[in-house]
Amino acid sequence: MNGNYEKLLNLISKSSNIPRDEIERKVNAKREKISGLISPEGAAQVVAAELGVNFDNEKLKIEELLPGMKKVNTMGKILDMSPVRTFTRNGQEGKVVNLTVADETSNIRVVLWDTNHISLIERNEINLESVVEIINAAMRENELHLGNFSDFKLSKEQIINPKMEKLVREKNISDLKISDNAAIRAFIVQTFEPRAFNVCPECKKKATASAEVFNCETHGKVVPERKFLMNFVLDDGTETTRAVVFHDNLQALGLSNFENPEAILEQRENLLGKEMLFSGNVRMNKFFNNNEFIINRVNEINLDELIKSPEK
Repeated sequence: MNGNYEKLLNLISKSSNIPRDEIERKVNAKREKISGLISPEGAAQVVAAELGVNFDNEKLKIEELLPGMKKVNTMGKILDMSPVRTFTRNGQEGKVVNLTVADETSNIRVVLWDTNHISLIERNEINLESVVEIINAAMRENELHLGNFSDFKLSKEQIINPKMEKLVREKNISDLKISDNAAIRAFIVQTFEPRAFNVCPECKKKATASAEVFNCETHGKVVPERKFLMNFVLDDGTETTRAVVFHDNLQALGLSNFENPEAILEQRENLLGKEMLFSGNVRMNKFFNNNEFIINRVNEINLDELIKSPEK
């Protein structure tokens, strides 16, 4: 069952004080009444409206946040923070900062666009480990975005056990959306030649070539490490997706000896038709103008676990 639908049922039940099973019966009845022409999520939203349930301005746990929500209020501890980045749009300079914020239930990527919010970070008034309150934000896919009408401030509350692990849900490829953190069980149906790139040995970020030297944005002139990435096509029976696997996970797939074309070709051929569990996130590939699955973990299929879980 769709994870967003399950969360929506729980939210409606919590806000209306009506048992979850009864909410689900109302949703199913609503769908039957219109011959199933509305999705479960859509029917749940209709039922919520009929019950007078509105999530706007309600303080929610991160686990309860759903794509499309407006006027979101929540709070969490900052686990990760990108540097302040500047950009130019329509001739005007702007700034953006990405955070990972967590409470006891889950964590989420938060994007700050407002210079007033960002100045709190620049002045070191808000930093890593700060507990922050977020008011009037908006969900874009699986990210929380704060603009001019949002509020971002320090909270006096404490979060003792923030959820450190990224929330990963098993999904079909056909259900993947931009920014999803997901696990997919799929077959490797196509592989492409590995491509080399250079990284800084200190921060592992990309090192760019300039004349005969390599430079890192943070560490300046460096002697780079040579790494590899490969593209795959994965198929789970619902759809296919293009996937990218970076150096460390290529070794988990049994790929090595990248400088030997004959050896790597044989290793690629051995992977074709292999079914595995891939975890990662979805981004837009601007060159191909389609979704791309960035793999950060690869696992063998555990047959014992599948036998214990009839749903799968």
